[in-house]
Amino acid sequence: MARTASTMLDLGTLAPDFHLPDVVTGETISLSTFAGKSGLLVMFICRHCPFVKHVQQQLAAIGHDYLPKGLGIVAISANDAVNYPDDAPESLKAMVSEVGFAFPLCFDETQDTAKAYKAACTPDFFLFDGDRALVYRGQLDDSRPGNDQPVDGHSLRAAIEAVLAGQPVDADQRPSIGCNIKWKPGTAP
Repeated sequence: MARTASTMLDLGTLAPDFHLPDVVTGETISLSTFAGKSGLLVMFICRHCPFVKHVQQQLAAIGHDYLPKGLGIVAISANDAVNYPDDAPESLKAMVSEVGFAFPLCFDETQDTAKAYKAACTPDFFLFDGDRALVYRGQLDDSRPGNDQPVDGHSLRAAIEAVLAGQPVDADQRPSIGCNIKWKPGTAP
């Protein structure tokens, strides 16, 4: 299991726009989909990664807990689906149903969105405030496969709570750790 850390994009960075298909509905999802939301959580995930499998139920819980409170949430898979067929759209669609995601899961076939966000691993989290400025990029919590720490989402949840309350997010943030994004041959950033 290769461990790759998130790039820790500069706080204050504005959310790059994207236009990606939701693997369930086929609807195009973009930043404008989340207009009027108090904040936006963009998560880079995939299906095959053991780090994502370790936390996927917590990701579903975050969706169920915070979508009703006005947070926009989108998950994006950017992995090379040719070499990693578990991360192809049809497989991702099954994942949404099996795990119970209440938010859209999009497929970034060109990998341009992952590059725009400087996403490096799965899972990789980017939380933006209501003005779409980056206020949190880091870990879900201290849990990693095999370290016996609880998967409770406390790091990300604290940031979300601050955004929803209109409070500043603590700038002391730890990078997410996961599998590297599976770039298509010759396209790694």
